[in-house]
Amino acid sequence: MTEMISWCGLLCNECPAFIATHTNDDLLREKTAKKWSKMFGFELAAEDVNCDGCQSGSDRLIGHCQTCAIRKCGMEKQVKNCAHCNDYGCQTLENFIQYIPHAKKKLEQIRADILSG
Repeated sequence: MTEMISWCGLLCNECPAFIATHTNDDLLREKTAKKWSKMFGFELAAEDVNCDGCQSGSDRLIGHCQTCAIRKCGMEKQVKNCAHCNDYGCQTLENFIQYIPHAKKKLEQIRADILSG
């Protein structure tokens, strides 16, 4: 599967919600809902674990992605992802990715490729 990168640097195609949606895996939906409910402190139902990826153009997005400020900004600025933004490293992005080092690493790799290319 081709790598699908969200604006914030998460790899959508590695996300269990994305995988469960595209493989129609109800067991993975249940497992993910249980794990995320515990992890994030709110109740998530298995039937709500459906996502096509934040850049897919679909309305089928998981939880926070529907209202995400990073997603909204990326769409408004029409950038491929935050690494392509002139304001890269803005406070909104930094507040989010400080908790998700693999997303930051992905954006840094993309940014390095842009700057060297």
